[in-house]
This record gives sequence, structure tokens and C-alpha cells, in this order.
Amino acid sequence: MGKVLITQRKSTIKRPENQKRTIQALGLGKINRSVEKELTPSIEGMIKTVGHLVEVKAL
Repeated sequence: MGKVLITQRKSTIKRPENQKRTIQALGLGKINRSVEKELTPSIEGMIKTVGHLVEVKAL
């Protein structure tokens, strides 16, 4: 599996609790914070859940 760079682009204010928890589980939490993750099926599912809040780039 490849690596991806996930950057939070939008706030989690007024978002459902599951989206807030997913952002925290990815290691994000503040706008413009980035993390590098191995692209596994579980990470893919997390990205789909919060795809409207994050930007994803393949590395």
C-alpha cells in the first residue's frame, strides 16, 4: 500500500460526533495540520467519512 498526506482544511465545529472522532483518530484537529499515513482499508474508510473536511495527496 502507498502513503498519503492528509491535511485538514475545514473545521469540525457543528459536525456530527463521529466525524469529530474520526478527525482525532487520524491525528488531526486543527485546520492546516497534516499527517502522513499508510493507505490501508481502515484509513480509506476514515478518509471517506471526513472527505469533505480534508485534502488527500498521494506520496
